[in-house]
Amino acid sequence: VDMAVADRDAARRALLIGGGPQADFTPVAAVAAGRRLPDIPGLGGQALDVRGVPDALAAAFAFGVLDGTYRDDRYKTAPPAPLAPAALTMIVDAPDACTADFAAMPALAEGIAAARDLANAPPNRMTPPLFADWCRALAIPGLDVEVLDAEALAALGMGALIGVGQGSAAPPCVVVLRWSGRGGDAPIAFIGKGVTFDSGGLLPKLAEEMWDMKYDRAGAAAVVGAMIALARRNAAVDAVGIIGLAENMPSGAAQRPGDVVVSHSGQTIEVLHTDAEGRLLLCDLLSYARARFKPSALIDIATLTGGLTSVLTDQYAGLYANDDTLAASLTETGEACGERLWRLPVGEAFDRMIDSSVADMQNICKVRWGGTVTAAQFLKRFVGDTPWAHLDIFGPAWNHGTKGRHGATGYGVRLLAALAERQAAQ
Repeated sequence: VDMAVADRDAARRALLIGGGPQADFTPVAAVAAGRRLPDIPGLGGQALDVRGVPDALAAAFAFGVLDGTYRDDRYKTAPPAPLAPAALTMIVDAPDACTADFAAMPALAEGIAAARDLANAPPNRMTPPLFADWCRALAIPGLDVEVLDAEALAALGMGALIGVGQGSAAPPCVVVLRWSGRGGDAPIAFIGKGVTFDSGGLLPKLAEEMWDMKYDRAGAAAVVGAMIALARRNAAVDAVGIIGLAENMPSGAAQRPGDVVVSHSGQTIEVLHTDAEGRLLLCDLLSYARARFKPSALIDIATLTGGLTSVLTDQYAGLYANDDTLAASLTETGEACGERLWRLPVGEAFDRMIDSSVADMQNICKVRWGGTVTAAQFLKRFVGDTPWAHLDIFGPAWNHGTKGRHGATGYGVRLLAALAERQAAQ
């Protein structure tokens, strides 16, 4: 988006954009309005006059335009014409100030686009090894990428994660991304669920539930996107992103209902349901991150439970936490960036619901209620006293055809990147 000043009087076409009452035209509203513009035919090459709009809002509007140009046509032999190109000119009151406000936003847009690409890719084009290769190919100065293959996971004792992927011909792996913008020794740690395709395993989903299960890697995609954004803008933060990649498939080697696995923490888990696999993957990553990096906070992000959408739809992600300060910081950050969270409880009563008679715990509650809260309670058993939050993004992770273009939204990239910078500034 070019911030250069153009001649308004020379315009031959006027497009009037109503933003509602001025008090309601927040940065979030400005981004949402900007996202709609690329769908307008002939917008490219035009001049957009936003004089009178505060610099920060004009920059947010420009970011929305940039973000709104995303479209995934990688697998079409005759893709449609591109959306509005970057030749859009904005007329602003103070170009230098607006450009300064906008400076960090292309990095954020790059991170969101990367997260969308990773989540939107067909399952055969984004298996765990291919996802890891995509991360290996990142060439961003200062962003360290490490891949732990299946052999390394076995040596580390990640039996829960390995069990999720053991039915697939594509082996599981873990990718660790590190950004040390301050050189400290207690990074904020982001943990992402990357089930590259979730069939449900030996307890399979219905066909119409399975169509969109490539998006079960949206949490991992958000972590990668946030790390890209932080690195591209040379953020003064220390952050580590850890993503677990596995494909949950049925086969003669697949995990069975009733199997008992040993997690990285040493705790044993009775696997009652093979479609409650995300928590198995995440628990090993939480334990590993805590032991290796001694983080200041642990935040896991996952398309974990579809049941949460019956309450929060796609407007909010669910938030569970063991730390009120971290929960408040996440909630406030989400409101500011337009990725909203709603906090839900964890507690001893829920914890008792996942006790097992044959292992330390079971991966679901047998009475099949409280599926969302017991998933969070399961994860809480692996974080100790480290400040921790669990973000269940099943609803907002992709457009279900009810609004906008179908596909991944990149939800979580803005939230995680902003939280890291907020925490570092405190």
